[in-house]
Amino acid sequence: MDQSIVLIFNLAVLIMSVVVHEVSHGLMANKLGDPTAKSLGRLSFNPLKHLDFMGSFLVPLASYLLGGFIFGWAKQVPYNPYNLRNQKWGPASVAAAGPASNFTVALIFGLALRFAPVPAAAALGLSLIVFINLLLGVFNLIPIPPLDGSRILAAFLPYRYERQLAMLEHYGFFLVLLFIFFLFPLIAPIFPFLFRLITGSPFFF
Repeated sequence: MDQSIVLIFNLAVLIMSVVVHEVSHGLMANKLGDPTAKSLGRLSFNPLKHLDFMGSFLVPLASYLLGGFIFGWAKQVPYNPYNLRNQKWGPASVAAAGPASNFTVALIFGLALRFAPVPAAAALGLSLIVFINLLLGVFNLIPIPPLDGSRILAAFLPYRYERQLAMLEHYGFFLVLLFIFFLFPLIAPIFPFLFRLITGSPFFF
């Protein structure tokens, strides 16, 4: 298959997956009492409302050309945690909604790949959807600010540690980059396991 077509398809899957991720944050926040995302028109699956030039185009292109995989993000859906009815667990629930949506997408398309008779080309497309959503789901659970895992962790920490975790967010971008370049191999083995568990097929990316 032409590499440009593969890149375009990967980019399209990534964009829609991060849009689902961000909209899920906003839907959960709205359900728990904060209408900020809804009032700003961000509870939409229209990619144009969520695209971030660096995270949705430059980083995915660079990761694909340099590492053979595609990774990126969309603009964060804004919400006001002080509007949430539950101040302790509300922010964690909003944070968990993003990765949960990616795991749900991976499960739906993975089970379709496992049980539905699909041609080889379609199977490759479904596999890419499963892989990218597993990547987004697992990666966002890492407890490094500003990733969702840090907000989930904060709900379990005493207040003094919660504040220290929030202070790390000033260096979040660099911490995430350090993790990607130096520590990502530590979690890499989980992807073949999850992929095979869901699809019943060997991991081939």
